[in-house]
Amino acid sequence: MLNDARSHGLWEKTAIAPPRTSCLTGRLVADVVIVGGGFTGLSAALHLAEAGRRVVVLEGREIGFGGSGRNVGLINAGMWVMPDDLPGELGEVHGERLLQLLGNGPQIVMSIVDKHGIECELERNGTLHCAVGKAGLKEITERARQWQKRGAPVELLDAAATAARIGTKAYAGSLLDRRAGTLQPLAYVRGLAHAALQAGAVLHTGSPVLSCAQEGTGWKVSTASGSVIAEWVIVATDAYSEGPWANVRREQVHLPYFNLATRPLSPQLRETILPGREGAWDTKEILSSFRMDRAGRLVFGSVGALRNTGTAIHVAWAKRALARLFPQLGSVEFEYEWYGKIGMTDNALPRFHRFGRNIVGFSGYNGRGIAPGTVFGQVLARHILGELEEADLPLPVTDARQQSLRGLRESYYEVGAQLAHFSGERF
Repeated sequence: MLNDARSHGLWEKTAIAPPRTSCLTGRLVADVVIVGGGFTGLSAALHLAEAGRRVVVLEGREIGFGGSGRNVGLINAGMWVMPDDLPGELGEVHGERLLQLLGNGPQIVMSIVDKHGIECELERNGTLHCAVGKAGLKEITERARQWQKRGAPVELLDAAATAARIGTKAYAGSLLDRRAGTLQPLAYVRGLAHAALQAGAVLHTGSPVLSCAQEGTGWKVSTASGSVIAEWVIVATDAYSEGPWANVRREQVHLPYFNLATRPLSPQLRETILPGREGAWDTKEILSSFRMDRAGRLVFGSVGALRNTGTAIHVAWAKRALARLFPQLGSVEFEYEWYGKIGMTDNALPRFHRFGRNIVGFSGYNGRGIAPGTVFGQVLARHILGELEEADLPLPVTDARQQSLRGLRESYYEVGAQLAHFSGERF
């Protein structure tokens, strides 16, 4: 994307075509202007347009340019934080409300895919959180207990059952979440764009917002070549935020994450590695994730940026890691490689911000953008439509505050991942 093969990799090669769009020129009037063409912004646009509102989406680059088009593609339920910890972080009301909303998030994603016929390689077979050693097994056992007491369809698998589902004996067990699944993320976000346009939304790409100022009873959102006047503004730029809402970016520490995709595996190998096509990730601090795409490519990822010295280090580590996990693969070559940035908040939970009268946004998905982004977009639409009062939202209103030592921590994560991968998985 934008002539960078390492920005979206495999996803750009296999996604459905984006809708034809152009940059904003002239002056438009709308009910709602949405800044950002990712999961949140396009979900909000779709639901508002379906309700008959005049909606304009302004995307600074291309549809899915940010985290929406770069991630692994796991449709997870919930967040990284343990379920029982959310009420302590957010209060009893908001904590349980958020758990309920995000626990049902994957089903909302899947229902949108079905309703609009989005071709995004949707798999509904769940995800596997894989335990590394005794500490990892203890973690997923407790996570399973907390979800099960809330009635969630999760199951703790022992080492043998895990090996049968994954094709490796490397894990002490796993947590199977039947609510979850996988999809092709760039194809999904492009599908949301097509659906929003069909519902009546207007979408402009190559239109970074430069300013937002009050005009009359509404807001004037301006780009280099045009403007939109609207009563409501949705800020949906998250970890890639810049311009008037760069404070959303400063609230998050960027954690780089890369993905590598093999060539399509033979039918025989596909029967031994993730035969059920679940998405998977492990409990290591510097975690790994892996899944299959529809063509049988094994997509393997971890923390790190594919730039400078990091490219060679991370690719070499991935080859060693896959040789340990799946020796049946033999010599591994990667067909595609790409990376992006995960926005991490200080407590690993998302935020709801009100930047001014009728200027709202959710952000801070901490690596779980697909389901939260989709459902938060729907929530914003319902709020603007008057169906949800502020007191009924899943998160309290907070101010965007810059994290301390953000630049140093980001450098530490990038360099630390290189050091860990340089020495890791050696025989």
